[in-house]
Amino acid sequence: MPCLNLSTNVNLDGVDTSAILSELSKTVASIIGKPEAYVMVVLKGSVPMSFGGTEQPAAYGEIVSIGGLSPDVNKKLSGSIAAILESKLSIPKSRYFLKFYDSKGSNFGWNGSTF
Repeated sequence: MPCLNLSTNVNLDGVDTSAILSELSKTVASIIGKPEAYVMVVLKGSVPMSFGGTEQPAAYGEIVSIGGLSPDVNKKLSGSIAAILESKLSIPKSRYFLKFYDSKGSNFGWNGSTF
């Protein structure tokens, strides 16, 4: 049940967000080793955001997973997501943070129950 929640100050009007969501979903599933059927990606644009004292394109993300995260996996996720943000939204790799949460299944509700 990986969930990637990304916020950016980039305006997404006119951007093919479906392609970005699809690429992020496949990337997260592949790197974490979970079925893509359980991956959720949230992408919010036009979020008021300052990074380093400027409002140049930037992003903040959090990824939560029930298992599958480790220092090596986190590093791969960070690099791959940064590359997608840079190529699709022109957000420099140096202008985004990604926070990782490895959680227990009992902390997540789904399908009327918990994992």
